[in-house]
Amino acid sequence: MRGNITRRGKHSWRIKYDTGIDPTTGRRQTAYVTIQGTKQDAQQELTRRLAALDRGEHVASSRQKVGEYLDEWLRNQHSLAPKTAERYRELIKVQIKPHLGAHVLQKLRPAHIASWHTTLLAMGRSDGGALSPRTVGHAHRVLRKALADAVRLETVVRNVCSSVAPPKVEDQELEILTAPQVSEVSRKLYGRALYPIAMLAFASGMRRGELLAIRWMDIDLDNAVLRVERSLEQTKAGLRFKAPKTKRGRRSITLPDTAVTALRAHRRQQLEQRIALGLGRMPNDALVFPASPTGEPRSPRCFTKEWGRTMGVLNLPPVTFHSLRHTHASALIAAKIDVLTLSRRLGHASPTVTLNVYGHLFVNTDDAAASAIDRALGELS
Repeated sequence: MRGNITRRGKHSWRIKYDTGIDPTTGRRQTAYVTIQGTKQDAQQELTRRLAALDRGEHVASSRQKVGEYLDEWLRNQHSLAPKTAERYRELIKVQIKPHLGAHVLQKLRPAHIASWHTTLLAMGRSDGGALSPRTVGHAHRVLRKALADAVRLETVVRNVCSSVAPPKVEDQELEILTAPQVSEVSRKLYGRALYPIAMLAFASGMRRGELLAIRWMDIDLDNAVLRVERSLEQTKAGLRFKAPKTKRGRRSITLPDTAVTALRAHRRQQLEQRIALGLGRMPNDALVFPASPTGEPRSPRCFTKEWGRTMGVLNLPPVTFHSLRHTHASALIAAKIDVLTLSRRLGHASPTVTLNVYGHLFVNTDDAAASAIDRALGELS
């Protein structure tokens, strides 16, 4: 007999089964599991576990809780970027552990995940308010990633998050400035500190962190080319420069004349300011958009707040700074720039990412394609 079943209570059964020889001690190993239900339920569980043993998929029983496992899992995520690790910790602390942390990891079921989603959507915020489907999706993906590692390490048999889809997120309309709005923003910002960085954002489609990390040594004004080599991010530990996530993030961008003109004026003003303050020549690795004349990096969060305040003071459209990137992409699509060129300019990992974000902006050209084929076939006849 490889296993047997013993009654423990009115609706409780103990399963005992042989799991093989311990390769270290040479002793035979035995597993014990308590099952609630009927004897038939216990028999089915024993059969399932013996079959898993035969397939080499047996997982030793453990009483480890979900919360304990997630704490241990986080400690082993050495390859995560600081900002990503910070976000994972926050989601686990606020959205996962309070609702699932007390469950035994090996007893976690798809029904628990579905119920968890419902709870988060109703009262998942730290203040007890409703959580957006997008944030629930973020929490779901973190738990799914953690459980995938548990499966790989043979701590659990399956990833229950894979059986339940996260809440559907409705597509959000991209913030894109119209041509008159772009003109208005440019005109009202002219002469202000935000003008040069806004013009470069419009002209290049760079992200906020990339713009705040750009150095004068990364820009060739004579040839109107800019090289994106890094980005600035803000974490609880402070500001840090980091390399792009993918090789596509490190890229060269050709600049239009308007951006070059704005950058030349900005550089001249910086030099004059340094001379007036007795700071001497500007080092080659100086930031293009620092927090102060002495060159400290600018906090991305503070910059975003400054942008919002300025939009209000100047009675400009209440758009985010990131909308300038969307506006840049929209203008290139309207100019019929192909998706591969656009993807490379924006620093996306692949054209698929570009199409996922901006695919709806590409005009349907199927009629033109049919006409082109018609002409080609006509030439053959």
